[in-house]
Formats: sequence, C-alpha cells, structure tokens
Amino acid sequence: MTEFERGLVTSFNNYFKENNMRGISYRLKQHRFTPQFLDVLVDSLHPDYYLGIECKSISVEKGTKALYFTQHFTTDKKGVHQIERISDFLNHSGRSGFLAVELRFGVGRSREAYAIPWKDIWERFTSDSLKFTVEEISTYPSILRSGGGYRVDPDSWIKR
Repeated sequence: MTEFERGLVTSFNNYFKENNMRGISYRLKQHRFTPQFLDVLVDSLHPDYYLGIECKSISVEKGTKALYFTQHFTTDKKGVHQIERISDFLNHSGRSGFLAVELRFGVGRSREAYAIPWKDIWERFTSDSLKFTVEEISTYPSILRSGGGYRVDPDSWIKR
C-alpha cells in the first residue's frame, strides 16, 4: 500500500468517526497473481459514501505533464485495460467511483491531490483522448492536506 492510499484510508475512517457516521474505508491485500479491482474501498449504508477509489501519483517535479491512460494504467493478459476493469466493477457493485490523483512537486514542496469522478475518466477514455493534463486535474475538487497527511471531504466530491 502506498503512502497516498494509506493516507486516504485513514482520512476516510477519521471522517466517519469525527462525523459520527457508520462507514469504513480499507484496502484489500493485493496478491501477486490476482487482479485488484481498486486501491481503496469505502463502505457505508449512506449511498453517497459507497465508493471505489483508484489512486495514481505522478511526479510533476520530474516533468510529467499529464496522467496518461497508456502509461499510468495497466492492460491485463487478455488485453483488457484497467479503466475497463474498474468501470465494470463499479457498475456491478453499484459503487460511485473516483480517481484520486496525487501531484508530487519534489522535496520541500507540498503535494496536492484531486478527486476526479469516474464518469469523467470513462468519458475521456472512450473518447480516445488518452490523458488528463496536470492543469485539467487541478480543476477538480482537491483532497486537502493537513498535518502532513490528507483530510478528505467527500461531500465536496459528491456535490460537484
């Protein structure tokens, strides 16, 4: 589990506790030969918080100017793209999906993260536009940092 994924899981669990809500966020253990559907799952009886989140982290410091569907996502042995697999899982499970993108700016500079609704990922993927630029990513709701970690406010994601 990456630091970003761990931070989101912790942040969601803190959010539920602080707001006295029933819900839990977790990451399923990834096995070597078993595909993982999503990085972070959020379960709640409240339908707005029944979520599946894929996490990507890109280094803006090293010159990455976009999140590319060919470079940052995988294709399995059968040729099925990760975005297709995730979309299928979200449709079958009834979860709302998000892509959480962390932008790393280098040592001494703060990281930024944004939540992109999965429907926007799917629309872009099926339109054959194979990327989201850093500028486009930063127009989505931010996932705030607090005390060196992330602090989710899923209400701002959902209301977008």
